[in-house]
Amino acid sequence: MSSSPRQLFEHLDDVNLDDSPLTLDSLREDKSGQSTDSTPSLLLTPRTVAAVQAVMKIASEHALPVVPRGGGSGLAGGAMGSVGEIVLDLSALNRILEISTEDRLARVEAGVINSHLNSEAQKHGLWFAPDPSSREWSTVGGNIATNAGGLLCAKYGVTRESVLQLKVVLADGRLIEMGHRSVKGVTGLDLCQLMIGSEGTLGIIVEATVKLLPIDRNPRWTIRAEFSDVTKAAQACLSVTAEGLTPALLELIDEYAHGLIGSYLGKQPTGSARAVVIAQTSGASAEVEAKAMEEIFGRLALGVERLAEGSATEELLHERRSMHPAMEAHGKVLIEDVAVPRSRLADMFAEIRRIEREYSIRIPTVAHAADGNLHPNFVYEGDTVPEHIWNAADELFRSAIRLGGTLTGEHGVGLLKKKWLRDELGDDQWELQRAIKGVFDPQGLLNPGKVF
Repeated sequence: MSSSPRQLFEHLDDVNLDDSPLTLDSLREDKSGQSTDSTPSLLLTPRTVAAVQAVMKIASEHALPVVPRGGGSGLAGGAMGSVGEIVLDLSALNRILEISTEDRLARVEAGVINSHLNSEAQKHGLWFAPDPSSREWSTVGGNIATNAGGLLCAKYGVTRESVLQLKVVLADGRLIEMGHRSVKGVTGLDLCQLMIGSEGTLGIIVEATVKLLPIDRNPRWTIRAEFSDVTKAAQACLSVTAEGLTPALLELIDEYAHGLIGSYLGKQPTGSARAVVIAQTSGASAEVEAKAMEEIFGRLALGVERLAEGSATEELLHERRSMHPAMEAHGKVLIEDVAVPRSRLADMFAEIRRIEREYSIRIPTVAHAADGNLHPNFVYEGDTVPEHIWNAADELFRSAIRLGGTLTGEHGVGLLKKKWLRDELGDDQWELQRAIKGVFDPQGLLNPGKVF
């Protein structure tokens, strides 16, 4: 008689098991608002790296599929469990192992919360640059697995730019170390970079050595500008980068999104909104750059305000960070994530307006304008995404690719976008990536059905 999943793992030390119906049902979903059709078989929460290895050795021996999961904050369905699968929760691997001021790095386990790392780093005069909106609950391992972005990417880059070294458990339980603690290192193929953004399909990230930056003691300046339409706002944002300025953040909120945010915050009726740009500068030249941006925005804006660091600045950033709860106040939300070259930002907004007209819907959109990453939001009613919304999303993805962009700038592919991956990569690259997956995971046990 064959053993149940619980029986296979219950003898392991340093592993918590949970197969309660309520827990398993919660693992069918993530922050995307979507869910799988059925529940996974078991939740395992290892407390040590050796326990992760032991789990994967058993899973490999019995051909059991495993879904790695961090904070469950993903927006593409990349860590949702389904029938017959084991969900491996890495949140208990939550130790900060080292912070080095000399080497400006931190060594952390995968389950460390992004904001917790930052809080500890700041005690040493350092900080961790990746700044996803989910930083208060997303894990460093999850940030790396999805190559997470956020508001500060324009100046400080995505998570990839902050990773030096990884420890990874392979599908058969082997533990390997990738990358270099040193600033430089070019020995062999860079498997560390290959692992970043792989969404748990190649291996399980259990430890990371990441770069830290010295805290900038210079005052930051924030600029807020209102525009009559999103096209003028996008043109102003392009002028900022074209004229050689590098803002710490440059966020564009279109008219409809601004109206919903204003209504949510109790600031204004939905119909009175304009497109808004919020920019922030940092570093020794922060005030000079802020004045230059104020002048650039003034050429096209209806109004511009420039603020020194303080509570008023935090209120402006809160406006941008209120986007998601403002959308959720109006229904279920499918949050999309396309990116185009900066020079095509206005063209992509034009495509969004075209799709709105063709499908008789509104698509409130925000954008990390300095790097061309847009987040169109589809708000709908009911438990499942209606067919016409998916059809509109299909148009959106194809438009982004046609403009020289990508299906996803920072959320990943997961389950929700795998249908369109081959359209962007082409047949040859798609097959090559699947072959690489086969080298790392010949039985196809790691995060099956995701990405490829």
